Amino acid sequence: MREFEVTITETLQKAVRVEASSKEEAQQLVEEMWNAGDVVLDADHFVGADFTCDEGHEVRKETTMEVLLVEPGQYAKMATIGTGLDAMQATVGGDIQAVYPYDDPVAIICDEEGKMNGKPLNRALRDEYGDVYDIVAGTFFVCGLGEEDFASLPKELQKKYEDKFKKPEAFLKMGRSIKVVPIEPKVPDGKGEKKSPGMEL
Repeated sequence: MREFEVTITETLQKAVRVEASSKEEAQQLVEEMWNAGDVVLDADHFVGADFTCDEGHEVRKETTMEVLLVEPGQYAKMATIGTGLDAMQATVGGDIQAVYPYDDPVAIICDEEGKMNGKPLNRALRDEYGDVYDIVAGTFFVCGLGEEDFASLPKELQKKYEDKFKKPEAFLKMGRSIKVVPIEPKVPDGKGEKKSPGMEL
């Protein structure tokens, strides 16, 4: 695939009658009138357009992107994944869903049916006041937004979102409210993974 830049030049044409002693004087008079804005050409004077194209250049589409990978019970970390749908679905373990909770040009990509399928609760999403309004279930990643699709998480935003999702979280039900508790990452105990304290919603 190549990218080209096409320049469009539109032509307007209008005849202006003036009295003058010579051709040169007539042309000078009309030019002065045009410069002063006394002669205006508009859409009614359109007579055609020319199109010119440069030589173009090869467009290399990214096949991988740098994202912040957030797994249940683990520290968030930067990772490289494929940009294709299959690669993104494999990363989250299901059909992808894009969520745009922040003003920055980023998206959270998660499993669309993570909660429905009983995946472990992962991280809380908070509003501008710090109140929890949703919890993401299962592995998700934070990526940037390209012109038409998802892209690498911008370098200047990597630390911001790594800090936001760095520590694993457990969720404790207290009456009608949910308490979010930062926890240490899960570690193998010889018989399998230790389970962090938490709840299932």
